[in-house]
Amino acid sequence: MKAARPLLLIAILALPSLRVIAEPPGEPSVRPGVNDKYLEPNLDVETWIGRFEGESRQIFRSRDEIVVALNLREGLRVGDIGAGTGLFVRPIAAAVGGNGKVFAVEISPRFIEHLEALKKNEQLSQVEVVEGGSRSAKLAANSIDLAFLCDVYHHFEFPSAMLASLRRALRPGGELVVVDFKRIPGQSEEWIVEHVRAGQDVFTREILDAGFELIEEVSIEALEDNYVLRFRSP
Repeated sequence: MKAARPLLLIAILALPSLRVIAEPPGEPSVRPGVNDKYLEPNLDVETWIGRFEGESRQIFRSRDEIVVALNLREGLRVGDIGAGTGLFVRPIAAAVGGNGKVFAVEISPRFIEHLEALKKNEQLSQVEVVEGGSRSAKLAANSIDLAFLCDVYHHFEFPSAMLASLRRALRPGGELVVVDFKRIPGQSEEWIVEHVRAGQDVFTREILDAGFELIEEVSIEALEDNYVLRFRSP
């Protein structure tokens, strides 16, 4: 019995190192707390509707051109990732029709409530509101033809994990369209430089490293502060 004690002690001491090997740390956050304000239970949705859907926002003024650039057609299945107040939910739903599908993905509880009400009030039967996570869009594998991110990519706290989830959700040959801010120190507005963690070149490299192929940069003349990139999932 005495001889067994050292062996038992060695086994116990070895357990922590085995546990570390079995459970490696995940992707670190690239911008801790970037979405905290959207998770607040008392978030004022009407205030954000004013910000997201006001004439002062270039995205809002260019919404029709952006939707045209998505090359939508009847029957497509689209993931509107970070759907927010639903600015693009309506026109995308109209473009894909009753035989299509729009997954309005959001992490904000208050925005989710708003999107559910929007779906009901406007009878958008092809819309499904999805509660996404910080590391995953929570969409089923091979469930969408297009993933659309408008001013959303810079809010990805764990971009590698999110991009991996979008690749899984996309059908073979599916597309990812990213609209985001041009971040050029010395040229871009100060709030963009402070709010957006990196510029177009960095975000493009991250998406390419996730296995996507860059198809083109779409030119929308009225979008002075944003770029539009189209990628394909091989």
